[in-house]
Amino acid sequence: TLMSISTFLWVDGQAEALAAHYTALFPNSVIRDTQRDPEGRVTTVDFTLDGQQYTAYNGGPQYPFTPAVSLYTECENQTDLDALWADLTDGGTEGPGGSLVDRFGMTWQVMPACLRELLRTADPATAERVLTALHAMTKIDIQGLTDAHAQA
Repeated sequence: TLMSISTFLWVDGQAEALAAHYTALFPNSVIRDTQRDPEGRVTTVDFTLDGQQYTAYNGGPQYPFTPAVSLYTECENQTDLDALWADLTDGGTEGPGGSLVDRFGMTWQVMPACLRELLRTADPATAERVLTALHAMTKIDIQGLTDAHAQA
């Protein structure tokens, strides 16, 4: 039996722009297919972001994105995190603790890859310091998290 899983994004007329923007931001990303109705209007765009498959569907305004579902990405270093943050917040809004809402209304969690290790190696007091530092930030400052982890 052939089975696969992907993420389906219902958008209001912005499927093509969303797919173009997102695929420009991530390596190993491509628009795979664009479907049109008989009048030539884009209905769906199938695309891949760093190997993960998505479909954006121009379904209309009745189902806007909410923060209940977000896209989560990890960056290896501060330079990459800063660049991605700038690209995703352009036309969007910054949120707390590494979250943001982009120009399409999608919520993102933009985290440093080292966060998992900082928390995994932490005793409860250290983990609490790291999380307190994280929640006080908008865009994540990796050095701030490592400093919180190192405090005695």
